[in-house]
Amino acid sequence: MSDTQTAILAGGCFWCTEAVFRDVVGVKEVESGYTGGMVTSPTYKQVCSGTTGHAEAIKITFDPDAISYAELLEVFMATHDPTQLNRQGNDVGTQYRSAIFPQDASQQADAHVAIERANAELDGHVVTAIEGPAMWYPAEDDHQEYWEGDGQRNPYCLAVIPPKLQKLRKSFAEKSKSA
Repeated sequence: MSDTQTAILAGGCFWCTEAVFRDVVGVKEVESGYTGGMVTSPTYKQVCSGTTGHAEAIKITFDPDAISYAELLEVFMATHDPTQLNRQGNDVGTQYRSAIFPQDASQQADAHVAIERANAELDGHVVTAIEGPAMWYPAEDDHQEYWEGDGQRNPYCLAVIPPKLQKLRKSFAEKSKSA
């Protein structure tokens, strides 16, 4: 078994992206957090204000022998709307932007390819940004594994997460732990 690798992705509400990637084969861990901003150790309340520059994001620890970074990006681009600038659905603000935070040159190259592929499929309307290395700040404990806990009683999550999981299980059945 190879060493694990890390991917950092921002695709709107971190509860929603975390729920999707927890169900992906080869993913060992998913942590919700904040990245890409200018405030040290931001809180959820600060990030939600839209004034810190951070994005709600997830840090994925994965086994590259089971799933490649390029495959993770394929799932990412298909399970959020990469054409919405600074929003996902009803979540509006730069903290909900679509962004990829490559960890090295290889991930950077894969990110460019993923965006080019998505642009070809979506008539050039992809706004997903590739952002430079940024500090990672884990979200507070009550935001971790949210869907598995309080999320299944949260009306917002009940409206948004099940369709994302259905898309994963239908479009990427071989990559879903639950398919």
